Amino acid sequence: MSAFQPENLGLTSVGLPLLRDLIHERTGLFFDNGRYETLFDRVAPLVIGRGLRSFLDFYYLLKYNDGSAADEWRNVMDALAVHETYFWREIDQIHALAARVMPELARHASGRPVRIWSVPCATGEEPLTIAMVLQEAGWFDRVPIEIHASDGSAAAIRRAKAGVYRERAFRTLPPAMREKYFTPAGDAWKPCPELSARIASWSVVNLMHDRETALLATSPAIFCRNAFIYFSPESVKHVADHFADRLPTPGYLFVGASESLLRVTDRYVLQEIDGAFVYVKRVRSA
Repeated sequence: MSAFQPENLGLTSVGLPLLRDLIHERTGLFFDNGRYETLFDRVAPLVIGRGLRSFLDFYYLLKYNDGSAADEWRNVMDALAVHETYFWREIDQIHALAARVMPELARHASGRPVRIWSVPCATGEEPLTIAMVLQEAGWFDRVPIEIHASDGSAAAIRRAKAGVYRERAFRTLPPAMREKYFTPAGDAWKPCPELSARIASWSVVNLMHDRETALLATSPAIFCRNAFIYFSPESVKHVADHFADRLPTPGYLFVGASESLLRVTDRYVLQEIDGAFVYVKRVRSA
């Protein structure tokens, strides 16, 4: 039984399938029958807050009302975002970046900044982890590096910029790393200024909007982890192929441990690098 019961407030589920398909088209997020109730619960407060009586009304607002649809879509992205993350998550891939991938990227950069993109970055734990590992490996003293962080949720980006983290975010971070890179802030912790400065930009992007991702998709190392588990195969292919179109050679795509591109696209080769699995852009013959 859903904890939130908007039907008690007179809201009906009329139009919910249309709204689900529109959200899938615009954001890549797909709610199959097993997640239908999740969609209902998360979007219903937005519908009620607008004074609407059905999901169909909300569907028409998002699809056809150009004047306010942009703001409403931001609300939808905030409502549907999954912010479950923490420092040092799936750390093997980040260690592989520092030990094996960075030397390759540094050689090809020829003095230009090596750009790394974390998307979706949620509330910032992943890009800050990347910065800590690269700092520990001495890379910031050897080559110019830009770490960019993006998410589809503006609320998540605001929290990432604020940089206030509570105990749960540190559950796998070695205590010595917290002592070194964070300072107490009441009952929470904040990144030290030197660590915060390693993040070149925070931005809101929709992975399904190619124009929004085109520039950052040219980064030779993209961490796009634990987003595709919420996407349909068609949406995963769209994003992964767009990345492949923009990635330089060599180009590396890091996805989550429970995600696979093998049945979705042939644009990458799966490689094991220091025990971590990484997708490498396939070099096509002329």
